[in-house]
Amino acid sequence: MWHTARAIRTFLSIIFWAFLAVSSTVLFIGAVLIWLVTLPFDRDGRVLHLYSCFWAQLYFYVNPLWRLKVDGRERLPWRGPAVLVSNHESLGDILVLFGLYRPFKWVSKAENFKLPLIGWNMRLNRYVPLVRGDKASIAQMMTDCEYWLARGVPILMFPEGTRSFDGQVKPFKDGAFVLAKKMNCPIIPVVLTGTARTLPKHGWVLDTKADCHVQVMPPVDPAGFHDVHALRDYVRDLIIAEKARLDSGVSTPAQA
Repeated sequence: MWHTARAIRTFLSIIFWAFLAVSSTVLFIGAVLIWLVTLPFDRDGRVLHLYSCFWAQLYFYVNPLWRLKVDGRERLPWRGPAVLVSNHESLGDILVLFGLYRPFKWVSKAENFKLPLIGWNMRLNRYVPLVRGDKASIAQMMTDCEYWLARGVPILMFPEGTRSFDGQVKPFKDGAFVLAKKMNCPIIPVVLTGTARTLPKHGWVLDTKADCHVQVMPPVDPAGFHDVHALRDYVRDLIIAEKARLDSGVSTPAQA
């Protein structure tokens, strides 16, 4: 029985990765065309980003074993600065968070921008690269984020810095909260569950089923906190509590 289940998962994984490769080739061509057409009037790349949201969500649309529920999307701005912060469980978080279908710029590892097709699309979108532990790269990342926030474009960061191995929310780094304080814009906590069963951290064989849930929480005004650390710890506690609620299956909605 175990061998049969493993064989099924392997077969489905082969189909998934083959479809991703073929579809990404076609969709990247579409991304280049959209970039060229919209560049004169959409300097912030909002249209291309929304197209990229569809690209990522396509793998949920065609996979009957993956389900995604997004609550609280209306709390996200179409225009105006905001710092979105999310817990981080797997590579699948990227696909899931594109399901927000709102303009924002990702902050992502610099090596992701080197990936064929997907990484090239990240460059077209002018997402923000970061080399972990490199002070010059961190400083440039902060400068780039300030630029987008000043233009009224939200950014999205994983304040844990890397994926959690056990699903527990790791300590947060300060960067997102420094930006929110400096730019006087809201922090919007985003909570993910179920994404650890999408794309594996190691290997290529997928779990056959994933029920993913995204909860966008109410914006947090940084002006109400005396320093960055107080803001950081408050938001982390909010995310931990909301994640526990979602994992427990309690249906009470996030606080309005």
